[in-house]
Amino acid sequence: MARETLKPQVLKMTLSTTADLRNNVPDLSYKRGLWRNVFNRLMTSLAALFAAIATLPLVAVLAYVLIKGGGMLNLRLFTARSTGLEGGGIGNAIIGTVIVTLLSALIAIPVGVGGGIFLAEYSRGGAFARFIRFGTNVMAGVPSIIAGVFVYIVIVQTRIIFGNSHSAIAGGIALSILMLPTVIKTTDEGLKLVPDDLRRAALGVGASRFVTILRITLPSAFTPIATGVVLSIARAAGETAPLIFTALFSPFWPNGIDSVFEPIATLSVLIYNFATSPYPYQNELAWAASFVLVLFILIINLFARWLGRFAAG
Repeated sequence: MARETLKPQVLKMTLSTTADLRNNVPDLSYKRGLWRNVFNRLMTSLAALFAAIATLPLVAVLAYVLIKGGGMLNLRLFTARSTGLEGGGIGNAIIGTVIVTLLSALIAIPVGVGGGIFLAEYSRGGAFARFIRFGTNVMAGVPSIIAGVFVYIVIVQTRIIFGNSHSAIAGGIALSILMLPTVIKTTDEGLKLVPDDLRRAALGVGASRFVTILRITLPSAFTPIATGVVLSIARAAGETAPLIFTALFSPFWPNGIDSVFEPIATLSVLIYNFATSPYPYQNELAWAASFVLVLFILIINLFARWLGRFAAG
Protein backbone atom coordinates (compact mmCIF):
# COMPACT_ATOMS: atom_id res chain seq x y z
CA MET A 1 0.00 0.00 0.00
CA ALA A 2 2.85 2.38 0.84
CA ARG A 3 4.49 1.73 -2.53
CA GLU A 4 1.25 2.33 -4.42
CA THR A 5 0.74 5.57 -2.50
CA LEU A 6 4.28 6.78 -3.30
CA LYS A 7 4.12 6.09 -7.05
CA PRO A 8 1.82 9.03 -7.95
CA GLN A 9 3.85 11.33 -5.72
CA VAL A 10 7.15 10.28 -7.36
CA LEU A 11 5.61 10.66 -10.82
CA LYS A 12 4.29 14.10 -9.95
CA MET A 13 7.69 15.17 -8.59
CA THR A 14 9.42 13.87 -11.71
CA LEU A 15 7.07 15.74 -14.02
CA SER A 16 7.44 18.95 -12.03
CA THR A 17 11.25 18.61 -12.05
CA THR A 18 11.26 18.07 -15.83
CA ALA A 19 9.05 21.09 -16.35
CA ASP A 20 11.29 23.19 -14.13
CA LEU A 21 14.36 22.10 -16.10
CA ARG A 22 12.68 22.99 -19.37
CA ASN A 23 11.74 26.39 -18.05
CA ASN A 24 15.26 27.04 -16.72
CA VAL A 25 17.16 26.00 -19.89
CA PRO A 26 19.08 29.07 -21.13
CA ASP A 27 18.32 30.35 -24.60
CA LEU A 28 21.42 29.52 -26.65
CA SER A 29 20.10 30.76 -29.98
CA TYR A 30 22.18 33.29 -31.91
CA LYS A 31 21.03 36.86 -31.29
CA ARG A 32 22.25 39.29 -33.93
CA GLY A 33 21.38 42.33 -31.84
CA LEU A 34 23.74 41.52 -28.95
CA TRP A 35 26.68 43.90 -28.73
CA ARG A 36 29.25 41.10 -28.62
CA ASN A 37 27.82 39.57 -31.81
CA VAL A 38 27.79 42.95 -33.54
CA PHE A 39 31.37 43.56 -32.43
CA ASN A 40 32.40 40.08 -33.64
CA ARG A 41 30.92 40.71 -37.10
CA LEU A 42 32.61 44.11 -37.22
CA MET A 43 36.04 42.65 -36.37
CA THR A 44 35.58 39.81 -38.89
CA SER A 45 34.72 42.29 -41.63
CA LEU A 46 37.68 44.45 -40.65
CA ALA A 47 40.07 41.46 -40.80
CA ALA A 48 38.70 40.50 -44.23
CA LEU A 49 39.20 44.09 -45.41
CA PHE A 50 42.81 44.11 -44.21
CA ALA A 51 43.43 40.77 -45.94
CA ALA A 52 42.04 42.17 -49.19
CA ILE A 53 44.20 45.29 -48.85
CA ALA A 54 47.27 43.11 -48.24
CA THR A 55 46.69 41.09 -51.42
CA LEU A 56 45.66 44.09 -53.51
CA PRO A 57 49.24 45.23 -54.31
CA LEU A 58 50.16 41.74 -55.53
CA VAL A 59 47.09 41.52 -57.76
CA ALA A 60 47.65 45.06 -59.03
CA VAL A 61 51.30 44.42 -59.87
CA LEU A 62 50.56 41.14 -61.63
CA ALA A 63 47.69 42.66 -63.60
CA TYR A 64 49.62 45.78 -64.60
CA VAL A 65 52.73 43.84 -65.62
CA LEU A 66 50.55 41.43 -67.61
CA ILE A 67 48.79 44.28 -69.40
CA LYS A 68 51.98 46.20 -70.16
CA GLY A 69 54.30 43.27 -70.91
CA GLY A 70 52.02 40.50 -72.07
CA GLY A 71 51.47 42.10 -75.46
CA MET A 72 55.20 41.90 -76.23
CA LEU A 73 55.40 38.13 -75.82
CA ASN A 74 56.45 36.45 -79.05
CA LEU A 75 59.11 34.04 -80.26
CA ARG A 76 61.52 36.81 -81.22
CA LEU A 77 61.48 38.14 -77.67
CA PHE A 78 63.02 34.90 -76.40
CA THR A 79 65.41 34.25 -79.29
CA ALA A 80 66.94 37.69 -79.90
CA ARG A 81 69.57 39.34 -77.74
CA SER A 82 69.01 42.59 -75.89
CA THR A 83 70.53 45.14 -78.23
CA GLY A 84 67.97 47.76 -77.29
CA LEU A 85 67.15 48.33 -80.95
CA GLU A 86 64.03 47.46 -82.91
CA GLY A 87 63.84 43.70 -83.29
CA GLY A 88 65.82 43.01 -80.14
CA GLY A 89 64.75 40.66 -77.39
CA ILE A 90 65.70 39.40 -73.94
CA GLY A 91 67.04 35.93 -74.78
CA ASN A 92 70.57 36.55 -73.55
CA ALA A 93 69.23 38.14 -70.34
CA ILE A 94 67.13 35.06 -69.60
CA ILE A 95 70.13 32.77 -70.07
CA GLY A 96 72.29 35.12 -68.01
CA THR A 97 69.76 35.12 -65.16
CA VAL A 98 69.76 31.31 -65.14
CA ILE A 99 73.59 31.19 -65.16
CA VAL A 100 74.03 33.69 -62.31
CA THR A 101 71.28 32.05 -60.25
CA LEU A 102 72.83 28.60 -60.71
CA LEU A 103 76.25 29.92 -59.71
CA SER A 104 74.80 31.44 -56.55
CA ALA A 105 72.96 28.20 -55.76
CA LEU A 106 76.15 26.15 -56.25
CA ILE A 107 77.86 28.34 -53.66
CA ALA A 108 75.04 28.91 -51.17
CA ILE A 109 73.44 25.46 -50.97
CA PRO A 110 76.48 23.42 -49.82
CA VAL A 111 77.68 26.15 -47.44
CA GLY A 112 74.19 26.88 -46.09
CA VAL A 113 73.20 23.25 -45.60
CA GLY A 114 76.57 22.52 -43.98
CA GLY A 115 76.14 25.47 -41.63
CA GLY A 116 72.64 24.35 -40.71
CA ILE A 117 73.89 20.82 -40.01
CA PHE A 118 76.59 22.19 -37.72
CA LEU A 119 74.09 24.30 -35.78
CA ALA A 120 71.54 21.52 -35.37
CA GLU A 121 73.76 18.46 -34.93
CA TYR A 122 77.20 19.48 -33.65
CA SER A 123 77.08 22.86 -31.92
CA ARG A 124 75.18 21.79 -28.77
CA GLY A 125 74.03 25.39 -28.23
CA GLY A 126 77.47 26.86 -27.55
CA ALA A 127 78.55 30.49 -27.78
CA PHE A 128 79.83 30.04 -31.33
CA ALA A 129 76.47 28.61 -32.43
CA ARG A 130 74.61 31.50 -30.82
CA PHE A 131 76.90 33.92 -32.63
CA ILE A 132 76.21 32.22 -35.97
CA ARG A 133 72.45 32.26 -35.40
CA PHE A 134 72.59 35.93 -34.46
CA GLY A 135 74.69 36.73 -37.51
CA THR A 136 72.30 34.77 -39.74
CA ASN A 137 69.31 36.74 -38.45
CA VAL A 138 71.16 40.01 -39.00
CA MET A 139 72.23 39.03 -42.52
CA ALA A 140 68.64 38.16 -43.41
CA GLY A 141 67.70 41.81 -42.89
CA VAL A 142 70.72 43.44 -44.54
CA PRO A 143 69.84 45.35 -47.73
CA SER A 144 70.93 43.56 -50.88
CA ILE A 145 72.94 46.54 -52.09
CA ILE A 146 75.32 46.06 -49.14
CA ALA A 147 76.20 42.59 -50.44
CA GLY A 148 76.78 44.08 -53.89
CA VAL A 149 79.07 46.82 -52.58
CA PHE A 150 81.00 44.29 -50.47
CA VAL A 151 81.64 41.96 -53.42
CA TYR A 152 82.45 44.94 -55.63
CA ILE A 153 85.18 46.12 -53.23
CA VAL A 154 86.58 42.69 -52.39
CA ILE A 155 86.36 40.92 -55.77
CA VAL A 156 85.58 43.33 -58.61
CA GLN A 157 88.00 46.12 -57.74
CA THR A 158 90.83 43.77 -56.77
CA ARG A 159 90.34 41.61 -59.92
CA ILE A 160 91.04 38.58 -57.73
CA ILE A 161 89.18 36.15 -60.03
CA PHE A 162 91.68 35.47 -62.83
CA GLY A 163 92.27 39.17 -63.33
CA ASN A 164 88.63 39.87 -64.26
CA SER A 165 86.55 42.69 -62.81
CA HIS A 166 82.79 42.53 -63.45
CA SER A 167 81.71 38.95 -64.10
CA ALA A 168 78.90 36.45 -63.73
CA ILE A 169 80.73 34.63 -60.96
CA ALA A 170 81.06 37.87 -58.98
CA GLY A 171 77.30 38.29 -59.34
CA GLY A 172 76.78 34.71 -58.20
CA ILE A 173 78.89 35.31 -55.09
CA ALA A 174 76.88 38.43 -54.25
CA LEU A 175 73.58 36.58 -54.63
CA SER A 176 74.86 33.62 -52.61
CA ILE A 177 75.46 35.97 -49.67
CA LEU A 178 71.77 36.85 -49.80
CA MET A 179 70.74 33.21 -50.07
CA LEU A 180 72.84 31.93 -47.17
CA PRO A 181 70.69 33.15 -44.23
CA THR A 182 67.55 31.48 -45.61
CA VAL A 183 69.31 28.19 -46.38
CA ILE A 184 71.08 28.05 -43.01
CA LYS A 185 67.96 28.88 -41.02
CA THR A 186 65.65 26.45 -42.82
CA THR A 187 68.22 23.66 -42.55
CA ASP A 188 68.72 24.33 -38.85
CA GLU A 189 64.99 24.44 -38.11
CA GLY A 190 64.25 21.45 -40.36
CA LEU A 191 66.79 19.24 -38.61
CA LYS A 192 65.40 20.25 -35.22
CA LEU A 193 62.03 18.81 -36.27
CA VAL A 194 63.52 15.33 -36.69
CA PRO A 195 62.72 13.25 -33.56
CA ASP A 196 65.72 12.40 -31.38
CA ASP A 197 64.50 8.80 -31.22
CA LEU A 198 65.61 8.32 -34.83
CA ARG A 199 69.11 9.53 -33.99
CA ARG A 200 69.33 7.32 -30.89
CA ALA A 201 68.09 4.30 -32.83
CA ALA A 202 70.72 4.80 -35.53
CA LEU A 203 73.49 5.34 -32.98
CA GLY A 204 72.24 2.33 -31.02
CA VAL A 205 72.78 -0.05 -33.94
CA GLY A 206 76.35 1.19 -34.40
CA ALA A 207 76.01 3.96 -36.98
CA SER A 208 78.41 6.87 -36.67
CA ARG A 209 77.13 10.41 -36.29
CA PHE A 210 78.09 11.22 -39.89
CA VAL A 211 76.17 8.20 -41.21
CA THR A 212 73.21 9.07 -38.98
CA ILE A 213 73.07 12.58 -40.38
CA LEU A 214 73.57 11.43 -43.97
CA ARG A 215 71.12 8.50 -43.93
CA ILE A 216 68.56 9.47 -41.26
CA THR A 217 68.25 13.13 -40.34
CA LEU A 218 68.90 14.77 -43.71
CA PRO A 219 66.36 12.63 -45.62
CA SER A 220 63.82 13.20 -42.84
CA ALA A 221 64.29 16.97 -43.06
CA PHE A 222 64.39 17.08 -46.86
CA THR A 223 61.09 18.98 -47.25
CA PRO A 224 61.88 22.09 -45.14
CA ILE A 225 65.43 22.22 -46.47
CA ALA A 226 64.32 21.96 -50.09
CA THR A 227 61.57 24.55 -49.55
CA GLY A 228 64.07 27.00 -48.05
CA VAL A 229 66.50 26.44 -50.91
CA VAL A 230 63.80 27.05 -53.54
CA LEU A 231 62.59 30.22 -51.82
CA SER A 232 66.13 31.55 -51.53
CA ILE A 233 66.65 30.93 -55.25
CA ALA A 234 63.44 32.84 -55.98
CA ARG A 235 64.73 35.79 -53.97
CA ALA A 236 68.13 35.74 -55.65
CA ALA A 237 66.66 35.59 -59.15
CA GLY A 238 64.89 38.92 -58.70
CA GLU A 239 67.72 40.95 -57.16
CA THR A 240 69.04 43.95 -59.06
CA ALA A 241 71.34 46.09 -56.90
CA PRO A 242 74.05 43.43 -56.28
CA LEU A 243 74.23 42.61 -60.01
CA ILE A 244 74.66 46.25 -61.02
CA PHE A 245 77.86 46.33 -58.96
CA THR A 246 79.13 42.87 -59.87
CA ALA A 247 77.79 41.30 -63.08
CA LEU A 248 77.09 44.63 -64.80
CA PHE A 249 75.46 44.02 -68.20
CA SER A 250 76.28 42.75 -71.67
CA PRO A 251 74.28 42.86 -74.92
CA PHE A 252 75.97 39.68 -76.17
CA TRP A 253 75.12 36.01 -75.83
CA PRO A 254 76.98 34.00 -73.16
CA ASN A 255 79.78 32.14 -74.92
CA GLY A 256 80.78 28.91 -73.22
CA ILE A 257 82.48 28.54 -69.86
CA ASP A 258 84.42 31.77 -70.36
CA SER A 259 81.19 33.76 -70.03
CA VAL A 260 81.16 33.26 -66.25
CA PHE A 261 84.30 35.41 -66.03
CA GLU A 262 82.83 38.23 -68.12
CA PRO A 263 80.00 40.76 -67.66
CA ILE A 264 76.67 39.12 -68.35
CA ALA A 265 73.09 40.27 -68.98
CA THR A 266 70.35 39.53 -66.46
CA LEU A 267 66.64 40.28 -66.50
CA SER A 268 66.67 42.50 -63.42
CA VAL A 269 69.49 44.74 -64.68
CA LEU A 270 67.90 44.83 -68.15
CA ILE A 271 64.68 46.09 -66.57
CA TYR A 272 66.62 48.76 -64.67
CA ASN A 273 68.50 49.93 -67.77
CA PHE A 274 65.60 49.91 -70.23
CA ALA A 275 62.88 51.21 -67.89
CA THR A 276 64.78 54.49 -67.44
CA SER A 277 65.59 54.79 -71.14
CA PRO A 278 63.98 57.57 -73.23
CA TYR A 279 63.33 55.16 -76.12
CA PRO A 280 59.82 53.62 -76.25
CA TYR A 281 60.95 50.24 -77.60
CA GLN A 282 63.35 49.78 -74.71
CA ASN A 283 60.55 50.65 -72.29
CA GLU A 284 58.40 47.95 -73.89
CA LEU A 285 61.24 45.43 -73.55
CA ALA A 286 61.52 46.38 -69.87
CA TRP A 287 57.83 45.59 -69.34
CA ALA A 288 58.16 42.30 -71.21
CA ALA A 289 61.20 41.35 -69.13
CA SER A 290 59.28 42.31 -65.98
CA PHE A 291 56.47 39.96 -66.95
CA VAL A 292 58.89 37.10 -67.64
CA LEU A 293 60.76 37.67 -64.36
CA VAL A 294 57.56 37.84 -62.29
CA LEU A 295 56.31 34.68 -63.97
CA PHE A 296 59.63 32.93 -63.29
CA ILE A 297 59.60 33.84 -59.60
CA LEU A 298 55.91 32.92 -59.31
CA ILE A 299 56.60 29.47 -60.77
CA ILE A 300 59.46 28.93 -58.31
CA ASN A 301 57.25 29.87 -55.35
CA LEU A 302 54.44 27.61 -56.56
CA PHE A 303 56.95 24.79 -56.91
CA ALA A 304 58.08 25.36 -53.31
CA ARG A 305 54.45 25.14 -52.11
CA TRP A 306 53.86 22.01 -54.17
CA LEU A 307 57.03 20.46 -52.77
CA GLY A 308 55.83 21.03 -49.21
CA ARG A 309 52.37 19.59 -49.91
CA PHE A 310 53.77 16.63 -51.83
CA ALA A 311 56.06 15.63 -48.98
CA ALA A 312 53.31 16.21 -46.39
CA GLY A 313 50.87 14.07 -48.37
